[in-house]
Amino acid sequence: MTRGADVVIVGGGPAGAVTATYLARAGHDVVLLERGSRYRWRAGGVFASPAAVRELRHAGLDPATLARVARPIPAMHVELPDAARTSFRLTYGAETTNETAVGFDRSALDPALLEHAEEVGVEVRRGTVATDVALRDHRQDASVSAECVGDPLTSAAVTARVVVGADGPRSMVAAAAGMVRAPRLGNRIGLSWHVTDEPGDPPREARMVVLPGEAYCGIAPVPGGRVNVGIVLAGRSWRDRLQAEGAASVGRAVLATVPPSDADPEPWRAGEMTDAIAGASPLGSRVERRAGPGWLVVGDAAGFLDPFTGEGLHRALVGARLAAEAIDAELRGHAAPGGLAAYDRAMDERFARKDLVSRIVQALLARPALFAYAGRRLARRDDVRATMGLVMGDLVPASRALDPRFLAALLRP
Repeated sequence: MTRGADVVIVGGGPAGAVTATYLARAGHDVVLLERGSRYRWRAGGVFASPAAVRELRHAGLDPATLARVARPIPAMHVELPDAARTSFRLTYGAETTNETAVGFDRSALDPALLEHAEEVGVEVRRGTVATDVALRDHRQDASVSAECVGDPLTSAAVTARVVVGADGPRSMVAAAAGMVRAPRLGNRIGLSWHVTDEPGDPPREARMVVLPGEAYCGIAPVPGGRVNVGIVLAGRSWRDRLQAEGAASVGRAVLATVPPSDADPEPWRAGEMTDAIAGASPLGSRVERRAGPGWLVVGDAAGFLDPFTGEGLHRALVGARLAAEAIDAELRGHAAPGGLAAYDRAMDERFARKDLVSRIVQALLARPALFAYAGRRLARRDDVRATMGLVMGDLVPASRALDPRFLAALLRP
């Protein structure tokens, strides 16, 4: 059976659901294929700056839903492994805007975004896995072949003028377009899970703890009396240990090295795990281009860096909005020169400088002495630290952090 549509989207995570929502609200016929019949925890971003919450409001999530899926976080406490145990707080402008960072309950956020997409007219096919992608050429529109999970004999195809890959770092759509490239960063492994916290979701700061041996650990409060633990491991020794001992053993060992903090009452240390450890490797992906004739990719499928303070979800939501704008113009015959490539240009304009800042941060992390040098200066210089928090939270242009005057203020003795 073949179904025709204006747009077919592969993947029902936040990027796919929000892209679909924007397009359906613009009056287009959209089919979204989501392989999971219900939400399943996988390693993904839970900490986000206020910018991500603003994008969710723009996408149409109502205040009650936002309050249910997001737990306010007053600040991110960044801790260094130097002898002085240097630390500093990033508040993401909360002092002036009264909007804080948040920790998302992805088990509530992701289904809410899919449900919202259905409410505005998207045909969401849960439990449907894409098996093949054929991109548009001079003879035919793009098409996606799919089958029902658990029933491989049930197959269907969707033809469309535009196919969108929102299917993660191993995107079938990006692969079909020949756009997959090796990540810019070395091989990194991510582990993530939740543990129980104090009931009632009391206000609590997040922590990002840089550990000896090319590792760091993020601890972010989320709704439901839980905290999310996210660990990033670099280097061959960690891969060898993971293979020998398993994720659970290594995760517990890394978490045990997180030092106590006066800013964190730490009930999570005795908390029970509420889900299995999810892993991601390599922690990063890259594509040569994000769009071409009749196709584009959004979210992690469009490439992502290993984020240090949590920016991936905001990027996915902005990308969804920009992708929908480009697709809408294409379908209405009002496309800018280059068609859907306008989306790729818009993403470069929005995030190229931010990517450079993120790569600089990652380069410093790989050189502990340099990172400690910069961290000690951030801890002492309030205005420089405030600017860095706004840049990392996508609240001001990243060019602010690349300005020679800012760099001089950061790096001077």
